[in-house]
Amino acid sequence: MITTPELIDSLATKAGPVKRLHPPVTRAFIWLGLAGLMLALMALVHGVRPDLATRIGEPIFLLALASSLLTGIFAAIAAFLVSLPDRSRLWMLLPLPAFFAWMSTISYGCLTQWVAPMPAAGYGGEVRCFALMLLLFVPLSLIFLLMVRYAASFRARPVTITGSLAVAGIVATGLSLFHDHNAAAIVLLWNVGVAVFIVGLSCLFGNRVLSWIAPRPLFGRP
Repeated sequence: MITTPELIDSLATKAGPVKRLHPPVTRAFIWLGLAGLMLALMALVHGVRPDLATRIGEPIFLLALASSLLTGIFAAIAAFLVSLPDRSRLWMLLPLPAFFAWMSTISYGCLTQWVAPMPAAGYGGEVRCFALMLLLFVPLSLIFLLMVRYAASFRARPVTITGSLAVAGIVATGLSLFHDHNAAAIVLLWNVGVAVFIVGLSCLFGNRVLSWIAPRPLFGRP
């Protein structure tokens, strides 16, 4: 165990300059800006769904799209706020109203405009949808983890949960823009499934990954 005088001597001789982090809201909007850039590039390469102009005029679709996007925005802000030890964990509640609105809107739309799923042979488009999800999920998650890696030692779980909800909201927004779900059952499956899948992965592996990429301390643990 290192003694206090030894710690002071080590700090005096080995410590380098410390780069101050940007404010949490600024870092959240940097991440959101990168997410927006990814969506724009995917729209340029893949193209938006052919019926997007028509669907935007439907209140249920528009509300679902807006609430999933707001879930991603508010969850990202909450994640960067709770990544700091001096901020209240109550910030984790910030995305909940938008999240409940998202789930409620999707559920209401499926109940009132139910369309049965297609036969098994017609699910080839869902495979492409899954590929699009991975193209968004993987880089957004890695960028987020790198940006909050300093929180690994004190608030790993709250950060990974809110961060995964942010990724889920952005990914679901992207899927709504790029992929045409003709069956209401599939719409419900993808929206709820994306949220459950990403948050579940976060709960299972988020702490471990965040600890793995966290900066190593200058001195060994006592």
